[in-house]
Amino acid sequence: MKLLVVGGGGREHTIIKKLKENPNVEEIFACPGNGGMAEDATLVPIGAKEIEKIVAFAKENAIDYAVVAPDDPLVLGCVDALNEIGIPCFGPKANAAIIEGSKVFSKDLMKKYQIPTAEYAVFEDCAKALEYLETAPIPTVIKADGLALGKGVIIAETREDAKAAVRSMMEDQIFGASGSRVVIEEFLTGPEVSVLSFTDGETVIPMISSMDHKRALDNDQGLNTGGMGTVAPNPYYTEAIAAECMERIFLPTIRAMKAEGRTFKGCLYFGLMLTPNGPKVIEYNCRFGDPETQVVLPLLESDLLTIMMATTNGTLAETEVKFADRHACCVVMASEGYPGKYTTGHKMTIPAEIKNDVFVAGAKLDGEDLLTAGGRVLGVTATADSLEEAIAASYKKVETIHFENAFYRHDIGQKALKAGKEN
Repeated sequence: MKLLVVGGGGREHTIIKKLKENPNVEEIFACPGNGGMAEDATLVPIGAKEIEKIVAFAKENAIDYAVVAPDDPLVLGCVDALNEIGIPCFGPKANAAIIEGSKVFSKDLMKKYQIPTAEYAVFEDCAKALEYLETAPIPTVIKADGLALGKGVIIAETREDAKAAVRSMMEDQIFGASGSRVVIEEFLTGPEVSVLSFTDGETVIPMISSMDHKRALDNDQGLNTGGMGTVAPNPYYTEAIAAECMERIFLPTIRAMKAEGRTFKGCLYFGLMLTPNGPKVIEYNCRFGDPETQVVLPLLESDLLTIMMATTNGTLAETEVKFADRHACCVVMASEGYPGKYTTGHKMTIPAEIKNDVFVAGAKLDGEDLLTAGGRVLGVTATADSLEEAIAASYKKVETIHFENAFYRHDIGQKALKAGKEN
């Protein structure tokens, strides 16, 4: 089989490595991929949002199956366009990808179908939003309605911060058209859990839970990032909580989308908060999370391509989805200064013996040399029988990778270790 993976980050590199395990896979193309994937896939210089070019390439190269991984092309209808020329895909169509593409849509869906989430109000008028904030409980959460590279959420600790966030989104348009509508949301407290799930629109099979580390610096200090590391499973996510989430959140969401004529097929990501009043949905994503994928898929024992095709074909209920009873830790190595200003073009050295455990996010090839080309450069994953061992092994590998201005957190997994001991 000839496969096409749309996207170019660490998530896509992880997916490609896992797909390669299937003996029927002859070749994998990546649009656009990155230089760090060149040993695992054929790179195609077409951007993930260039839908027409992706479709033309897929047709010319007789692609058998496509995996559309990032949010933008899913929301833009890449799956729909590929389906139109007869190419089956992993990922939701545009009318289902709206569950991530519009925060207003997802909040209204949860309200209509009584899926637990934070209280909220929606505004299209900046003056009315500012008026609402005069009496809204503080802290509060301000969200841009549309996609904003994972950065369209601001937690405001004061009334003035909340007003500034609204003005920056609605008047200054720091997130472009995505901020023309905003959601002002109740601030929830409790441990956060990420749960990715496979679904064919009827059956939903959660993957192993994970814990992301969003802040740039140790001890959860500094700016929010796309994620500086992850561990799996998440010790806060017990069997009892998992059963409650299945009954009150996962199945109701899949059924709600079907009832709305928006059957969701692919990977649905549930961002959860385990509040004192039970689990609640913070956000949905219409695809694999990044860097959660880098700890979840290395623990998958079943064949990924078989599972993906089952979500497309509606046969997930009869398909084996098995995860190892082990732990995983991924440490993200970034460029110093990220998520602010940083320099790129620095030569990277990755020892051959750990390449299977390195998922490259931001790199380009310059002849034989691999150079940094992004804020998040790569993720380094280790699996082990205990979380402590997985963390130690991941950091041991990190120490063998070198590039100028390399930066990473030193405490990935420590919060999970502490929680595991308390539980």
